[in-house]
Amino acid sequence: MDLGLNDKKVLITAASRGIGLAVAQTFADAGCDIAICARGEAGLESARKDLEARGARVFTRAFDVSAADELKSFVEDAAADLSGLDVFVSNASGGSGPGEEAWRAGFEVDVMSGVRGVEASLPFLSDSDSGSIVFISSTAALEYLGIPQGYNAMKAAVITHACDLSQALAPRGIRVNVVSPGPIYFEGGNWEMIKQAMPKIYEAALGQCAIGRMGAPEEVARAVVFLASPAASLITGANLVADGGFTKRVAY
Repeated sequence: MDLGLNDKKVLITAASRGIGLAVAQTFADAGCDIAICARGEAGLESARKDLEARGARVFTRAFDVSAADELKSFVEDAAADLSGLDVFVSNASGGSGPGEEAWRAGFEVDVMSGVRGVEASLPFLSDSDSGSIVFISSTAALEYLGIPQGYNAMKAAVITHACDLSQALAPRGIRVNVVSPGPIYFEGGNWEMIKQAMPKIYEAALGQCAIGRMGAPEEVARAVVFLASPAASLITGANLVADGGFTKRVAY
């Protein structure tokens, strides 16, 4: 299938490792130019070299996406460097944890970085002939994850906001969708740490995956890239769950 992505300009937040990096790599392999950000310079430099080896033009900047002014500058400078934007992928997450600070981090990173990133991207996406936005949420928004926490609520807020945006931005030719991964295992990721520190929790989660394994970042990336592409031109307001059967709900 031709996804129609050649020469498209794509911006992905928090993309120096894990799902974000896999998304950037998959877009690069499809012929896109890429803008990525993350907090660490070293990870970004490694990602830049990888993406350039795949033939992409790459713009990077290290900063914290919870800083509103810096995020706006990054989007505007990336669009200038790449000569426009066709796709915005909101991938950053403040992670999970107990207490009010975790709730605040989730709000500023998971929710507001997406809100602000979209607002900064809109002038450029509106000029695209295939403007598209993809938010990364989580199955934590869909079913009980074992503990009430801010992460779950913020990921649910991401889905609702994306659905609202899909209606509001459709007249401007911009599609908005969500991908909600289940447990994704990669070196240095959360589930590797859980496997080492809390093996019973890891085994319980693994046992809930109907396909008998956790997912890989590249599997989520393929879902993101398809939804963002012109090949998915009829799809907007969707929440695509990529979880290997981890969730058990019936979704009509």
